[in-house]
Amino acid sequence: MYVNLIRVVVVVAVLLFAVWGQAKSEERAPTDRDQKIEELDRSIKTLSDQLRDLKDERAAEKAVAAANRETITQLTTQVEKMGSSRVFDSSSWLNRFTLGGYGEIHANFGNRDTQNQLDIHRLVLYVGYDFNDWIKFHSETEVEHAFVSNESSGELSIEQAYVDFLLSNRFNVRAGRFLTPLGIVNRKHEPPAFNGVERPFFDKFIIPSTWSSDGVGIFGSITPSLKYEAYLVAGLDGSKFDAIDGIREGRIEQSPSLHQPAFTGRLDYFPLAQRDAPFGQSLRLGVSTFVGGLNNGNEGNNPDIKGNIAIYSGDFEYTISKLDFRGDVALEKISGARQIGNGTAKGILGWNVEGGYHVWPDSWKKGKLSRSDAVVFVRYDSYNTQYEMPSGIARDPAGVLFPPPTRRGGRG
Repeated sequence: MYVNLIRVVVVVAVLLFAVWGQAKSEERAPTDRDQKIEELDRSIKTLSDQLRDLKDERAAEKAVAAANRETITQLTTQVEKMGSSRVFDSSSWLNRFTLGGYGEIHANFGNRDTQNQLDIHRLVLYVGYDFNDWIKFHSETEVEHAFVSNESSGELSIEQAYVDFLLSNRFNVRAGRFLTPLGIVNRKHEPPAFNGVERPFFDKFIIPSTWSSDGVGIFGSITPSLKYEAYLVAGLDGSKFDAIDGIREGRIEQSPSLHQPAFTGRLDYFPLAQRDAPFGQSLRLGVSTFVGGLNNGNEGNNPDIKGNIAIYSGDFEYTISKLDFRGDVALEKISGARQIGNGTAKGILGWNVEGGYHVWPDSWKKGKLSRSDAVVFVRYDSYNTQYEMPSGIARDPAGVLFPPPTRRGGRG
């Protein structure tokens, strides 16, 4: 009996505990559901906000696209309206012109007999015209020293005016006034093409730059590595040669006589042209010549000079990485120097060599400075317009610059 009573009490206790646990569970369940509902509400709100933002972005994109379409429509309309304009017609004569040019302004600081001054040394206008894809006109007109008059040293001249007939890579024809194909600077005499302010002495007194010739000839590429030029041109006026300037004043810049024409030409060899040379290497080796009579004058007024001249020249240009090297040498042989007088030598010799290093960092070549550069260079110039004199004619030391000790025609 006692045992049974204990059992009943235990059973009743278990039942009461189960009922109490179920009640507690029923009390907690609504709290979990509420939390889940709240989390679901927050998620729905977040998604609604994101959807609204996407709608706003889409509306903005549609507005931009509509504005772009309107702009394109306007531009298309403008282009169609201008379609008949010659400015936008690729076949129009107006678009066949090419205009260019360059200028040099020097600040000269002298000593003793030379005054400090600013000099607009050169102002050059280039005009080109393409008659079609194989007939092209080129010209350069130059004003020197800013003012041209009888009392000034200024000069107005046509340096180049020629027509190229481009027939093929190997054979083309050139006629008119063009640059005599001697040396480096005479053919590429724009200021950025040579280092320094003034042109080298070699290119003033040995190959007198700028030296133009009037005539006709041929040019082209024999192979990708070998180019040539050959011209029949008007000759020089030998009576203008002298001891100081050599042949410089013998150039005829107005209307040269054709009494004794000359031949001039050159060959250029590019040994690395067909190779993938490391370190950005390039090399050009050139030889050139000018051979002709000296009895020529302006407007056919020939000086009655019996003589001729032969010029033999060689030059090179080599680049490796940021280093540039170049050099020229020329020998001039003049027959009839004694008759010419003026201290004219029968042999003139000159040469120069130059090395430069591009110090401008590549990291600076951006934006408006993408084509900027700076070069530190050193050059050695040597010329001797009194290299070899006719027998019995004294040398003028003023025509000699930096002669090596073993060279003929030294000082004195």
